[in-house]
Amino acid sequence: MGESLHSFVSKRHSPQPDTGKSAKSYPKLTLVTPSYNQAHYLERTILSVLNQNYPNLEYFIIDGGSTDGSVDIIKKYESYLTGWVSEKDKGQTDAINKGLRRATGDYVAFQNSDDVFAPHAFDRVADAWRKSPDTDVFFGDMYITDENDVILEEMRAPDFCVECHIYEGMQVFNQSLFIRRERLNQVGLLDENLQFVIDYEIVARLGVVPGIRFQHVDGFWGGFRVQPNAKSSTITSVGLAEHQLIKEKYRPKLTSSLSSTFWQRYCRLRKLLAFLLKGEFGYVRHRLQLSRSRK
Repeated sequence: MGESLHSFVSKRHSPQPDTGKSAKSYPKLTLVTPSYNQAHYLERTILSVLNQNYPNLEYFIIDGGSTDGSVDIIKKYESYLTGWVSEKDKGQTDAINKGLRRATGDYVAFQNSDDVFAPHAFDRVADAWRKSPDTDVFFGDMYITDENDVILEEMRAPDFCVECHIYEGMQVFNQSLFIRRERLNQVGLLDENLQFVIDYEIVARLGVVPGIRFQHVDGFWGGFRVQPNAKSSTITSVGLAEHQLIKEKYRPKLTSSLSSTFWQRYCRLRKLLAFLLKGEFGYVRHRLQLSRSRK
């Protein structure tokens, strides 16, 4: 099964300067981690990036002025970072955008300071890019983990469909999402007016632009951590209202005239068939059981 997620994000970073990898054969990846008072998890996020030992990496940590020891952790890894700051900001989205404005990579991603990347995630991006260098958005599958990096759930994504993303909800997980920087510059950075659905919005914004190419790549690239102080753990009606706002904003930009009811039913069936055709019967059975238990 390979290295466990817990082991990967906990082991001491050992740089491998002579890996035989030529940086020119790897797309340059820019990673941004926004952070504020997440010292308990931050080091594991950092290690999940550095332990990829990716040869063409740019990594920024944008801290909001933490007072819990986070800065000491950042300084511990300062020599491996492209840049970092610790200063008051306007929140998570402002922090991410600060890092994205400094980005020079071919593809950009952001990983929150309580989430992690999975082993070999960056190599999977590079492999996919070599096969399809014209792709604008690469995305993979995601784990849901507990506070100790124990995997609680697997979240597998089907191929991208903008109608399903808008009508059904998140089809792409920001923990496993890489966007071509030129395309992000084209559509604009993350919407700083939003608190909860910045990933849903940017994927919708990219998805309705003609010609933007999305590609799902099998494999688990990231882990979303369920923990008591996570913003999403305390989501209120604000998040639901934002989601509805984005849905209404981008629905008129879709080319399809079919109804919301059609798309919601189609998307559920499409997802079911996609996983069945891949032979993921256990996963389908589990998701169906989970869906029934929530009714």
